[in-house]
Amino acid sequence: MRNNYSNHGSVLIVTMCVSLGLVSVTLLFGHSMLMTYRGTDNDLAGRQAGQAIEGAARYAESLLTNTTSPGSFPDLTSYVGETVPVGEATFWFLGRPLDTATGDTREYGLVDEASKININVAPASVLEKLPQMTPELAAAIVQWRTPGGSSSSSTSGGVSSQTYVIKQAPFESIEELALVSGMTEEILYGEDTNMNGVLDPNEDDGDKTLPSDNADGRLDPGILEYVTVFSSVSKNGTDGTTARLDVTQQDGLEEKLETILTSAISQDRAKKILDPLRPIRSLTCPLALYLQSKERGANNAMTAEEFDKIAGNLTMSAGPQNLYPSPINVNTASEAVLACIPGASGKRSAILAARARRAEQSGIAWVVDAIDDRQAARSAGPYITGQTFQVTADVAAVGRNGRGYRRTKFIIDSGTGTPRIIYRRNLAGLGWALGEQVRIDLANDKSLR
Repeated sequence: MRNNYSNHGSVLIVTMCVSLGLVSVTLLFGHSMLMTYRGTDNDLAGRQAGQAIEGAARYAESLLTNTTSPGSFPDLTSYVGETVPVGEATFWFLGRPLDTATGDTREYGLVDEASKININVAPASVLEKLPQMTPELAAAIVQWRTPGGSSSSSTSGGVSSQTYVIKQAPFESIEELALVSGMTEEILYGEDTNMNGVLDPNEDDGDKTLPSDNADGRLDPGILEYVTVFSSVSKNGTDGTTARLDVTQQDGLEEKLETILTSAISQDRAKKILDPLRPIRSLTCPLALYLQSKERGANNAMTAEEFDKIAGNLTMSAGPQNLYPSPINVNTASEAVLACIPGASGKRSAILAARARRAEQSGIAWVVDAIDDRQAARSAGPYITGQTFQVTADVAAVGRNGRGYRRTKFIIDSGTGTPRIIYRRNLAGLGWALGEQVRIDLANDKSLR
């Protein structure tokens, strides 16, 4: 009898052990299947986000194709740049905040590359006015890009410690600035380590989390926010095919100007504008024509509207210290960039105020009245433009259920006609760039599904 009970107990124990093992195996396989499902779901979300980013790039190209005229920067109100659905995915164009003083208001949209300073052509006198820049560092940037330069050595106690080899060729990207002697991450990135142009919580908490910041409630973005290597002006005029007239050349300048004015306005008006200016010598820049007309034209002086009609057909062969062909778009430049432009630096508040009152986002003649100083306007003229042919599409995207975060920066060029991508960089490694509210909105949207 006892043996029977003992056998039955042994069987029960063995059965329980086997059942426990089967349950453990079932749970293991179930967990493995769940992880596989989640991994597949995340991979799918990432692929969806990646395709959404490619779609966003095509969307940005179409916006440039359909601008009102060549060189026009797309009006932010004419397209959708925020929470754009693409199937189960969503994308955003990361723009730059309107309140540049604090940097805590998000803006979505394309970014004008002509609103920045081109480090391949800007003279040291312009570069050194950038935030945190020094004359020595500005000189090192110019030395880096200048052909025929020489390597230099850093010294310590009179003994050469390290040879510094310069490129002696143009910068290929703004990130290449990190190779310039004297450049630091603090100067390049400032507090904006994820390069989204907005003050995030970790960028305003002192030394609690990276990066180290001063917790003053204001964004110090670093110089990468203000520089470019991609800005340039199209060689052709407003019709997209005819070459621009170089106003620095004397050969047939009067006749060619009259032809352009006649086409844009009328023959009678063209003669009335140009007669008080004859003989017309070579001009320093297109804006000089408008300034001379205001000074010498009396009742027949060219109006701002008339000049802006022909400005896109004019060019110059070389500006001060070879700045051209990359002037700065005064309609979109930030205050920090305006502070670097000769003649405009001390008048930047007036320029920003006048710009805020304007409905149009093009032209440069309005700057003359905004500055209200002919000499300052004459100094600024070679450095400014009212057009842009290169834009940045900084695209962030997520796939289904707010997962699979991706981010890619595109530079799109329309200067040669059909817009095309000339640069792309994966920025997903810089971390989440859409802010806490978007994260909350995505989580809430997921909970409703």
